Amino acid sequence: MKNKIENILLMMMLPVIVFIAWHYVTTTGKVPTLILPTIKSVWETILFQLTKGTLLKDLGISLMRIVKGYSLALFFGIALGVLMGMSERVNKFFILTCTSVRQIPMMAWVPLLVMWFGIGEESKVSVIFLASYFPILVNTISGISSTDSKLLEVGRMYQLNKWEMFTKIYLPSAIPSIFVGLKLGLGTAWMAVVGAEMIAASSGIGFRINDARSLMQYPIVFCGMAGIAVTGVLMDGLLSIITKACTPWQNRK
Repeated sequence: MKNKIENILLMMMLPVIVFIAWHYVTTTGKVPTLILPTIKSVWETILFQLTKGTLLKDLGISLMRIVKGYSLALFFGIALGVLMGMSERVNKFFILTCTSVRQIPMMAWVPLLVMWFGIGEESKVSVIFLASYFPILVNTISGISSTDSKLLEVGRMYQLNKWEMFTKIYLPSAIPSIFVGLKLGLGTAWMAVVGAEMIAASSGIGFRINDARSLMQYPIVFCGMAGIAVTGVLMDGLLSIITKACTPWQNRK
């Protein structure tokens, strides 16, 4: 119990310092409130946006896009990652193309995807898919290919077929690495959808931030940033809970 309290205090120390510094520079006039709004104005804006329902609506639109793109990335990333991890021939067939495409920055895809799909849902879902696909793919390949060779020998000795080798040996060994990829992919997807909405969208939290910036309504910008941060932490926490539930042997280490 004592360690938990100490950990919480340690985690809260930096945010408290940041808020104290923020309050000091805005109330003393060292930084103009046009550049950095006061904590009070941001808090009042958050309450107003929550009461009005605007913040939750914007976050909900962005989250629905995340669900669509991330689900596709999860399915295809794990599927191809398993194939590339288990088969050297499949790996050699895809690895050069995947590595090349993975080097392209996500924002570089946005103009092309907008040209192909317009500013509708398809372009945002495509950005989310590309952003989250490669972390999932790479970590799945890593987890599958790093399976202990001794375990594989045991599987061959018992004459397990490919499906049994996958479910009984490869998958249990790769699950921790796959979940690392899922967490990285989710974080990248969340950043990507906000960036895409800021460039080409008419709804969502990214659009709201960009619209407020153009109107110099900076408390709304900070309100949106706070919503993004809280939502991201909640999604990461939920995935961590799922990870612990799926890998109980990791918790005993």
